[in-house]
Amino acid sequence: MDLQGKVALVTGASAGIGLAVSKRLAAGGAKVAMLARTAATLERAAAEVAGATAFPGDVTDFARMAKLPGEVADKLGGLDILVNNAGVNHRGPILNHSPDKLAEVITANLTAPIFLTRVVADAIRPGGAIVMIASLAGFVPVLHQATYSASKAGLRAFARAVAEELAERDVLVTTVSPGPVDTNFFGDIDKVPDLVFSQPMRTGDEVAAAVIEALNTRRREIALPALSGKLATLGYVFPALERFLRPALLRRGRKNKLAYIARRKAENR
Repeated sequence: MDLQGKVALVTGASAGIGLAVSKRLAAGGAKVAMLARTAATLERAAAEVAGATAFPGDVTDFARMAKLPGEVADKLGGLDILVNNAGVNHRGPILNHSPDKLAEVITANLTAPIFLTRVVADAIRPGGAIVMIASLAGFVPVLHQATYSASKAGLRAFARAVAEELAERDVLVTTVSPGPVDTNFFGDIDKVPDLVFSQPMRTGDEVAAAVIEALNTRRREIALPALSGKLATLGYVFPALERFLRPALLRRGRKNKLAYIARRKAENR
């Protein structure tokens, strides 16, 4: 896709993957509408992206989201790309969280992208694209990330089905599913399951590069890393294999997690 002159809306754009995607889109010549909840943080992030416009808002505020595509189109001259990136994760056993907290994960990670995709479908121009940022946790469920895994599996399923519908309007729907990404999304690192660290770590910019690759190649899904995507698919198709391999993956993940913590501490000294 030639990004020159295109208009892109990126959710969760104030940091991490969303900010990296915004920078890549802008570097390609797109006008970027950046959405995030905290206005001050978003304004600082938008200042790092050439020609970007900040649109403060929460993806779970559906009344606001219903109006957003029209606002973006009116201000920037149209709408060609939506990147559904904003997300929430409350890690740990479900019994450690209230029902409201678990519902919050589903609302932010699945309901909101579905809602925004439907609203954008009325405004997006032919030749455009909708990108879902999912996760390898959507390929095979991760222990102590049950609700997050469910939300990302649902997002992948929605994307695959709706891709067939929107192809009739010449709109690409594609999914980028990374493993662990080195961003502040981890939060309290001690609460991140060891299994997450069993897969190679990627940066936000590497995920952003995969987004651009998906737009250019019009692939329906990119797993990052590709080998991890294949292994996760095998684990889903053959649950017994996943259970057999889990102890070794947990040991590797624990080793990688401790190394990651040590590296972050050294960097922050």
